[in-house]
Formats: sequence, structure tokens, C-alpha cells
Amino acid sequence: MTVEAILDATARVLVREGYDRASTKRVAGVAGVSIGSLYQYFPNKESLVAALYERHLRELLAVVERKFEEASRAPLGVAVRALIWASIELHAVDPGLHRVLVEQIPRAARGEVDGGLERRVTEKTRAFLEARREEILPTNLDLAAFVVTESVEAFTHAAVLDRPRYLGDEGLVDEISALVLRYLSPRTEAPT
Repeated sequence: MTVEAILDATARVLVREGYDRASTKRVAGVAGVSIGSLYQYFPNKESLVAALYERHLRELLAVVERKFEEASRAPLGVAVRALIWASIELHAVDPGLHRVLVEQIPRAARGEVDGGLERRVTEKTRAFLEARREEILPTNLDLAAFVVTESVEAFTHAAVLDRPRYLGDEGLVDEISALVLRYLSPRTEAPT
């Protein structure tokens, strides 16, 4: 419970004050623990941030796994649309924290888990495409998984951070779905 309280406090401090102004002393105060207690679990700010980043990725990955499992049983157009909605929902979970974790925190402070979510999403996308090989046009599934994953990521990331008004807009999902479906197969139409 202490570790979770410290990580929750770390997230609050990062969102409120940014990475550069955050400190272990400030986090301990917000968590309601002594600085000594904090240092029992985390020797410095970088280890706090790496642990928070890893927890954040684990939470997102659990949702990703579930969404891909659900999408595996749906028709291609419906599945693509559901996965795009899932991407938007994932990015919108805590946009303030997402912004700090992606834009302010040095790569070294994020530790070895950096890129883990993206790598796993690309792997899941490739498996999704493999199961639908007969329905899609691309034959290089590694490249196709990369193109689809990065395209959806770019649009959803930009919407969450720069155009939040689009988040609840069906039109955004329609447009990204059309883009992905046209790439996968010129014969497939985006669902209406």
C-alpha cells in the first residue's frame, strides 16, 4: 500500500509540477510518508518515475490484451473500429500524466520498459493481421503491423494531447478506420 501511495503521489506531482520541478521530498509529502520511507523503496526520482511508468504501461497493456481478444472475433471493419476506439480510450485515461510521461521525462528515467507497450501492440496487431491474412492486401505483415500501429498511435496521440475536442467525435474514429481499412484492402469499406 505504501508503494502504491508513493506512486499515486508521484503521478500527481508530475502532472501538477512537471518532471523538472518534481522531487522525492515533494512526493513524500503528497504521499503522506517520511522521506526515509520513500527511500526504502525508491533511491531517487528516476527510480520513482521508472516504477510509475512501468505501472502505467502494465495497466494499459492489460486493456490492450483484452481489446485485441474481443476484436479477434469481429468482422475486420468492426474490429478495426473497436481497436481505434480502444487506442483513443487508452490515451485519454490520464492525458496529463500521459503528456508528462511521454514529453517531459528523459528516456533514461523511464527505464527498460520504454517501448514495451508499443512493441506489444505491434505484436498483437501482427497476430491480428496474420489471422486475417486472406482478407487483407499487404503480404509483409511485419511492415503492415508497423504501419497500422504507428498510424493509429500518431492520430490518437495527437488528438489526446493537441485536439482533445476530437476525442468523443465519431468522425475521428470514422476517418482513422477508413484510412486503416483502405490500407489493408482497397475492397473493404469502413463501417457506417
